[in-house]
Amino acid sequence: MNPWFETVAEAQRRAKKRLPKPVYGALIAGSERGQTIEDNQKAFTELGFAPHVAGPIGERSQATTVLGQSVSMPVLISPTGVQAVHPDGEVAVARAAAARGIAMGLSSFASKPVEEVIAANPATFFQLYWCGSKDDILARMARAKAAGAVGLILTLDWSFSHGRDWGSPEIPQGLDFRTMLKFAPATVIKPRWLTTYLKSGTLPDLTVPNLVTGDAKAPGFFAAYGEWMGTPPPDWADVQWVVDNWDGPVLLKGVIRVDDAQRAVDAGVAGISVSNHGGNNLDGTPAAIRALPAIADAVGDDIEVLLDGGIRRGSDVVKAVALGARAVLIGRAYLWGLAANGQAGVENVLDILKGGIDSALLGLRKTSIHDLDRDDIVVPQGFVRDLGSPVAPTRSLDAAASS
Repeated sequence: MNPWFETVAEAQRRAKKRLPKPVYGALIAGSERGQTIEDNQKAFTELGFAPHVAGPIGERSQATTVLGQSVSMPVLISPTGVQAVHPDGEVAVARAAAARGIAMGLSSFASKPVEEVIAANPATFFQLYWCGSKDDILARMARAKAAGAVGLILTLDWSFSHGRDWGSPEIPQGLDFRTMLKFAPATVIKPRWLTTYLKSGTLPDLTVPNLVTGDAKAPGFFAAYGEWMGTPPPDWADVQWVVDNWDGPVLLKGVIRVDDAQRAVDAGVAGISVSNHGGNNLDGTPAAIRALPAIADAVGDDIEVLLDGGIRRGSDVVKAVALGARAVLIGRAYLWGLAANGQAGVENVLDILKGGIDSALLGLRKTSIHDLDRDDIVVPQGFVRDLGSPVAPTRSLDAAASS
């Protein structure tokens, strides 16, 4: 089989074919009935383009800056937890991102130490959950800063889903002999995935080394998860406390309402990501792209607005940028590439997105990603979700779409 694939959908197909069912299930899972994860993708299909028939067709630029980092295109790696799809995990993703000139987001629940990941890609943002005591959080921030992290991603959008319609993925707390026997039927039928690990001389690592400092033992994923869910949620004063104690830009991830975006500005964050945690937060939350325009209108002149959720094509990136996003973050797309072909697979996914962005720019007759605006997008009536606006806009996108 040719290792190169031409679409993110093909990367997903290969990942499903290669991965044991429990591992693949962890990648596709959304909360409860999956209404939000489905809407994240469906919403992009409702948006159209309004291309010009003539205009500039020369070289097109996708370069931009995000939170002080120069990137080759408006795409960043979103932080995702333990990446057991490949033995090189986050280090392979970081190398791929560096090779393609984009920034890396590293989860505090990652399977690789922050030091190793930053060595692979100096343009790395460290993601932080509100987990444990403030002393614990300060220690993690200090470790990330000492390692060279260029910024902080504070993720606050999370609720506990007690049930998923297709069944929650079965993830072991650790890998001992008894556990390996239990999961053997699911792994022996996926010999290529198992062989990749055997060749590396390792087994999937289900610990989270970035939650500890010094010589402390890294906790298992579920122990870390339990600490996170057992920590009282932060308030806006806590968000400002993080900003005050981090020397650099802070991106607040998980904003879906205008009033929360405005509070984020007041708290001093440098940017926000309009996000519903990839469909893993409160099911029934609208697609991020539906909430983006109102939020960009409200705070886009004050802070950088990013988006994550449902990005599968370069044209999706262009739609998000045209509707007000500085850039997007991708999650499942690069994990499927990692599962399909390691670092090269992640680079493959990034090349697909870059090619799709270029094609859309050509069709719209734009020479730069910065030339995109809302006139390039066909927005259907009723598409936009303006959540938490204190005052209704004088002219909404829906009104513009119907005029």
